[in-house]
Order: sequence, then C-alpha cells, then structure tokens
Amino acid sequence: MGEGAWLIGFLVVQRLAELALAHWNTSRLRAAGAAEFGAVHYPLIMALHALWLIGLWVFGHDRPVDPAWLAIFALLQAGRVWVIASLGRRWTTRIIVPPGAPAVARGPYRYIKHPNYLIVALEIAVVPLALGLPLIALVFSLANAALLALRIHVENDALARAGGAARPQTLANETPRR
Repeated sequence: MGEGAWLIGFLVVQRLAELALAHWNTSRLRAAGAAEFGAVHYPLIMALHALWLIGLWVFGHDRPVDPAWLAIFALLQAGRVWVIASLGRRWTTRIIVPPGAPAVARGPYRYIKHPNYLIVALEIAVVPLALGLPLIALVFSLANAALLALRIHVENDALARAGGAARPQTLANETPRR
C-alpha cells in the first residue's frame, strides 16, 4: 500500500469516527429541544466530502505524500481537535442550535467565527496537494466554497435567531426541524 493510501485511509477512519460522534451529539441535542437548520443542503455537504474522498482514493492512493504538505495537514488536525474540544457536546456536522444557548466563544471561537469551516476548507486543498493532485484541490475547493457560503449564511441566521437577534425574513423558507 502506497503512502497516499495510508493518508486517505486515515481520513476515512477519522471522518467515520467524527460522523459517529456527530450523530451521538445530534441525537442528544435534539432530545433536549435543539432545532436543526440547513437540513436541505446537508446532503450536498455529505456528497461533496464523499466525492472528495473517492477522488483522492482513485487518483492518489498510489502516490507519494509530500512531507511539507503533510506537516501542514498535521497542524490542521491539531486545529480540528481544538475545534471539537471547544464545542464539546455541541459539536456536530449539522447546524443544530440549542434553544436560548449563546454561541460558543471559547477556544478558536474567541478569534474566528467559523474555525471549523476554515480548517475543512484548508484540508480540502492541502490533502490533494500533498498527493500532487492540484486539479482535485482546485475543483473541490471551489465547490466547497460555494456550499460554505450558503452554510455560513444559514448558520449565522440560526445563531442570531437563537440569540434573539434574528432577522425573520432571512430564514422565511427554512423551517427548523426538531
């Protein structure tokens, strides 16, 4: 098995573990009355990440890994752990907002409003670059940027709504799911 296969294998195991944690947190948050926003675009997010992993496997499983890009990837993993630890039981892959809960303002959230999205955007570019696949980095980075623009808009509105400063017209077509 080539170096690329090990890196991609790590990503797959990591993402599956994160999905399990996210599912557990989502179930617990919903049971406590939290609402989900953006459920309509969530399958697109999942499809993008699945296609990214498939593309990495098809084109990169037998490629060497560039050590400089791998070092950047390792730093991003530290950031990923920091984000998940900072959100604790509120971390999920969906936009789940507990009723009346303030936005998290600890960890990297003290400095950046959406650090998880920044880390994911960088990973989507860095991993293919580590495998010498700049076209995959470009295509998936552009697709991710388009989806994140929508997702961040929906998340900001959901958080504003939960904090009492909602702009009702913004989410007129978005019904929270409990």
